[in-house]
Amino acid sequence: MPVFNQNRSRVVQIVFACVILVIIGQLVNLQLFSAKYKLAADNNAFYRKVVYPDRGIIFDRKKKAILENAVSYDLIVIPADAKGTDTLALCNLLDIDTATYRKRMREIIFKNTSVKPSVFEALLTPEMYAKLNENMYKFPGFALNERSVRSYPYNAGAAVLGYIAEVDTGFLRRHKEEGYEMGDYVGRTGLENTYEKVLMGQRGIKRYIRDNRGRIQGSWENGAYDTTAIAGKNLYSSIDVELQKLGETLMTNKVGSIVAIDPKTGGILCMVSAPTYNPNYLTGNQRRKHFSELFLDPRLPLLNRTIATTYSPGSTFKTVVGIAGLTEGVINEREMISCPGYFTGCGTGKPKCLDKGVFNFKEAVAHSDNTYFSTVYKRILDQRRYGSIDSSLTVFNKYAYSFGLGRRLGIDLPSEKKGNIPTPQFYRNPKMYGAYFQSCNIISNAIGQGEVSTTLAQLANVMAIIANRGWYYVPHLIDSIEGGDEFNMLQAYKTKHHTANHISDSVFEAVQDGMQAVVEYGTAVRSRIPGINMCGKTGTVENYAKVNGKVEKQIDHSFFGAFAPRENPKIAIAVICENAGQGAWAAAPIASLLVEKYLRDSISGTERKAMLEEFTKKNLIPALMRKAIAARDSSRQAKESEAAKKAMRDTSNIEEEPDIDTPPPAPVNNPPKPNKDKQQHRITTQAILPDDPRKFLSKRTASA
Repeated sequence: MPVFNQNRSRVVQIVFACVILVIIGQLVNLQLFSAKYKLAADNNAFYRKVVYPDRGIIFDRKKKAILENAVSYDLIVIPADAKGTDTLALCNLLDIDTATYRKRMREIIFKNTSVKPSVFEALLTPEMYAKLNENMYKFPGFALNERSVRSYPYNAGAAVLGYIAEVDTGFLRRHKEEGYEMGDYVGRTGLENTYEKVLMGQRGIKRYIRDNRGRIQGSWENGAYDTTAIAGKNLYSSIDVELQKLGETLMTNKVGSIVAIDPKTGGILCMVSAPTYNPNYLTGNQRRKHFSELFLDPRLPLLNRTIATTYSPGSTFKTVVGIAGLTEGVINEREMISCPGYFTGCGTGKPKCLDKGVFNFKEAVAHSDNTYFSTVYKRILDQRRYGSIDSSLTVFNKYAYSFGLGRRLGIDLPSEKKGNIPTPQFYRNPKMYGAYFQSCNIISNAIGQGEVSTTLAQLANVMAIIANRGWYYVPHLIDSIEGGDEFNMLQAYKTKHHTANHISDSVFEAVQDGMQAVVEYGTAVRSRIPGINMCGKTGTVENYAKVNGKVEKQIDHSFFGAFAPRENPKIAIAVICENAGQGAWAAAPIASLLVEKYLRDSISGTERKAMLEEFTKKNLIPALMRKAIAARDSSRQAKESEAAKKAMRDTSNIEEEPDIDTPPPAPVNNPPKPNKDKQQHRITTQAILPDDPRKFLSKRTASA
């Protein structure tokens, strides 16, 4: 044979050999390594049903269930098996169009392949479930899968309890070692997030045999390979749900927050962020729509203002300044300081004072005298024995830090802010005061303003420390976990923390004397509770906002911190009402009503009941927020009106637009409520909102 033919024959042999090797390799791959066709074959013979466990229930301090479970159903699909589905009939039942059907299928295949079961429609209403259940024979590849969903029997505590949502590809990528699958739900905010691994439980799997038409014939191997779903563990909280409900009622049509703590344990009795929303609004198959409505609400109801917002604490901070001054010996409780109406120590006439007169420590606390506490603060910073103002400020800051300020407390909720206790390094920055830094530069810190900022939870904790005379447990919501603390999540809340050890009982006694006088005859006299010795401190904080490019002063924020009864403190509380005026005008009455409710289980007396009714009805939504709400409603109404006009033109072929009267927008004072017909049985991971959530108010500044 010619050499040319021999070479050509060799090439043909090599080509055939390569083709055969490729075919053999592919067969080996399909038989031994590829899961795709194995899954497809298994899906023809078996049906794998995921059994979702009940999440753990959360109880309040009196063992009332404040977060429990209800039954719902998901519509599950295996795209590879759904080729014979009556698409039009399914779309009509789900009230979607075929384009939406195809889009969902593409997304499911992209995220989870065509041979794995995925959720096509989640959390069906009972009506939808009934309609689908009697028509499932038309939809091969689809199945109904039972799952439990969250329900909130008291419609309260949204910011505390949080909500759950279906995992997405990003979550699965971040938590790929934790066993989550598409279709699982996970806690996104609140206690649902913090205690996710306790509450979630463990999925179960049931396997069924199918015939050649895909119909279920019974359990595979009599259930020998099934796994049982394990319910999540129950949590027992310190929340008093009745106190929580009253707090939310009193904060209706207001912006702010409330935190109440049991000083003896650190357990949080109520935690109200206002405006709030009905937590049932974020369950069911309308959850995404409702979430969007809440997210776009100018009142930011998804923001937990108790821990994720910081404020200048105002005159409530004078308690810390006073304790530091008495302990450092720069003042004693008998020394008298004169106030001519302003502070004279810095030559600027600032800060101003509301009351002229001569005050000792008790009277200065009772009447919240700015000159007195400015003098105390300046004396601390100007102490020569410390060597420099940097060292003096560091000494003062140690007191503040020991009261839990300037750092995260470690509350068992996500997205807690740490506030700010400014350091010498901060002020030594050339952009601040640099080499010219001295006590008069920062005198406004003395009255809880300037660069000092706290969360409301920190302020409530300061009240608990004063009540306990120098110690506290980290504030927390969960007291115990059913079956024990397997993951050691509660240990941090069993450690007692102390302030600087050299703060004597006599110092706390003097501060408590002044705080009791605040309520008996001082700035918060209207909030006195007959028969209960309550100690409190009002605070009034100036704030500014940029309006049309100009910085304008707004109505003051109203603060109040308190504890009661003085002899055996059982509740410490802090309240803020944004843009509500002086501390005595709004925050103090609200706090006193909650204290009475907790200690006596009711509000008694004609005056007290009248106060309850007054503050339940009072609307204190800030002016800028009302404008933002009106603008949103106006824009929404314009869009709805235009859509109505377009619909009329499309259906009647009228060239000229009809006249449609557009009514004026009605003010919206509360977040939207759930549509019960669409509900079944009734959101800072990160917080729902970003750190700077669509601010329409500038950073708060301060004044006495």
